[in-house]
Amino acid sequence: MTKTVELTTALGAFCIELDEAKAPKSSENFLAYVRAGHYDGTVFHRVLPDFMIQGGGYTPELVEKPTRPPVPNEARNGLRNSRGAVAMARLNDPNSATSQFFINVRANHRLDFGISGAGYAVFGEVVQGIEIADRVSLTPTTTRGQHENAPQTWVVIRHARELSKWTPPEPTPAPPAVPPNP
Repeated sequence: MTKTVELTTALGAFCIELDEAKAPKSSENFLAYVRAGHYDGTVFHRVLPDFMIQGGGYTPELVEKPTRPPVPNEARNGLRNSRGAVAMARLNDPNSATSQFFINVRANHRLDFGISGAGYAVFGEVVQGIEIADRVSLTPTTTRGQHENAPQTWVVIRHARELSKWTPPEPTPAPPAVPPNP
């Protein structure tokens, strides 16, 4: 059964479907933080329009939350940093990812394994609410201490929760075809 997580923010909610088959360690790591309430009250501390939004590690006071040990980089899993893909944020060490993640608001395939080195491990996809991530990415930014591209007004993750059952919304039916004039 595929696991889905809902992140509720100040700008709205979005759902992330995890790919436990291709990214088992990253998915389990993310779920452990969700289940522990780690993401509640954290902010998207780095936002870049037409690139990505990053969060999961800092409070609005820019206090870094304690983390679990890093997870191994699973960027060789074949998943791409495409629009809507959710990946592990990390330092220069490819195996340094802990709680921080980012959402690609456009295709960023240069972040994939082999294109620019070790790559950034994709472990999920926004399956509902990508327009919320787009809105976050357009938040005006500033520099706050050592943090560049920090939103001038924080976008807080109010609550992250694992959904027991998620059903994709019904697609909007296409309007009926207009017959040609005789």
